[in-house]
Amino acid sequence: MKSIYRFLSLTIIAFAILLPTRVDSCTNLIVSKGASTDGSIMITYNADAGGFMEPLRFQPAKDHPAGALLEVYEWDSGKYLGKIKQVAHTYKVIGNMNEHQVTIGETTFTGREELKDSTGIMDYGSLIYVTLERAKTAREAIDIIINLCEEYGYHSTGESFSIGDKNEVWVMDLIGKGIGKKGINYVAVKVPDGYISAHANQSRIREFPMNDPENCIYNKDIVQFAIDMKYYDPKKDGEFKFADAFNPIEPNGLLACEGRVWSLFRRAAPSQNFSSDYWRCVVGAEPYPLFVKPDKKLSVKDAINLMRDHFEGTEFDMTKGLAAGPYGCPYRWKPLGWKLDGDTNTKYIWERPISTQQTAFAFCSQARSSMPDEIGGIFWYGVDDSYTTVYNPLYVGMKYPPEIFSKYAISEFSLESGFWVFNLVSNLVYSKYNLAIGDLQQLQSEIENEYFDNQPIIEKRALDFYKTDKNKAVDYITKYSINQSENTVGRWLKLWKFLVVKFNDGYVNDVNIDNGRHPKSSYYDQEYYKAVVKERPDYYKEDWVQPKKNKKK
Repeated sequence: MKSIYRFLSLTIIAFAILLPTRVDSCTNLIVSKGASTDGSIMITYNADAGGFMEPLRFQPAKDHPAGALLEVYEWDSGKYLGKIKQVAHTYKVIGNMNEHQVTIGETTFTGREELKDSTGIMDYGSLIYVTLERAKTAREAIDIIINLCEEYGYHSTGESFSIGDKNEVWVMDLIGKGIGKKGINYVAVKVPDGYISAHANQSRIREFPMNDPENCIYNKDIVQFAIDMKYYDPKKDGEFKFADAFNPIEPNGLLACEGRVWSLFRRAAPSQNFSSDYWRCVVGAEPYPLFVKPDKKLSVKDAINLMRDHFEGTEFDMTKGLAAGPYGCPYRWKPLGWKLDGDTNTKYIWERPISTQQTAFAFCSQARSSMPDEIGGIFWYGVDDSYTTVYNPLYVGMKYPPEIFSKYAISEFSLESGFWVFNLVSNLVYSKYNLAIGDLQQLQSEIENEYFDNQPIIEKRALDFYKTDKNKAVDYITKYSINQSENTVGRWLKLWKFLVVKFNDGYVNDVNIDNGRHPKSSYYDQEYYKAVVKERPDYYKEDWVQPKKNKKK
């Protein structure tokens, strides 16, 4: 998702380079204004892919001369796709949120791969960031996405977007029309006020209102296109459903994607008793709704906590059982699916929870109409695994980004990199999970609660400055955002040092007792002991062994 703009004095004035990534197991939670405790619009996003690291994007607002062109490179591969017209003025973007509090998140659902247009210029990554530089509202963002695809063609496979501003938030599913065919098949539906929504690499828009333009936008030829392509038969299939036509469900999609939606909904609205049957592939089970009314209104803290999950407390709890290993680790190393030797027919697949080790960054955007954009918009940002990260408050009015989150690379380790510091901690915790996760969560909670508790004080000061001197307010929130980011990483580095000492050589060490000379054993989980004994029943037994009798010839 990295985009670097260079200015030339030639015909091409500006172009964006998008570095190779693969975001293929992401999750979004969407909270409407009426579903939040303070009238915020919130979008959360876990950006997941192995070998993926994305420095924090910061694109200043800029003016561009007439005739300027923008070169577009594919987000996933870095391949050059073509040029598009630049607009006269582009807005400031911090991460996935712009200066007008417009936010865009995504999850890829792939769908009908024959509909990908390899000749198109706009891939899903460039759609996100070009749109953020041009849109003042969510509705304007939707129009820009549609117009860019119609003018330049859509290069990627199926995609779900979360698109919000300070007043409303939408879910948009889209897919191309095939090689050489510009435009997209799309449906954008506004999340009703007081409700939440979620998506996780599976198209979730099924039926949609075709006569309510205030709340639903779609291409008018969508049904006929599906009929012509034999994706939909009105006589047999009943009411048209976008997901059924363009991303028909399979067991792997349910197991790997819908389980995350189920876990978000079951915790936000426990009174509705959402069944696990659908994501566990029970034939005939009811799909989860696109929108859910939560049992209580959600704060930013609630939204962040919902994005931390390994199915804990359910029968699918990934900290339990043999697969969790001797220390109850809820992470499953890739590949996600596998087969057993000698059985070429049966497919197996690990659970795929919301929190995963391969997350590059996570965010929770907070957009508020009750304040000036500079202060009302906060990009709560963390690097690495959502379960083990800390979300830092970055105000959209800030003048420049924290270097600790913006200058580093996946190919080179550095203690000056927030990404690498958080990976140091999380990878150590994975190896001794049930012993170490408590230490991590204690500091995580301490830091985040400080930020949440201080937020009203910080914003009151910023607003007081804003009334007399806008620049002073911007300087204040810039300094605050930078300082908190550096504070987080510094404290996390100390946590890593503490954990290295505590779990040195497989023990649990307390250096305050007898100068660390008598560490405790870390032991193994009982399930692990049982599995070891089952594999070799007598081998580990502590007992005399009778000599084997020699067989007579």
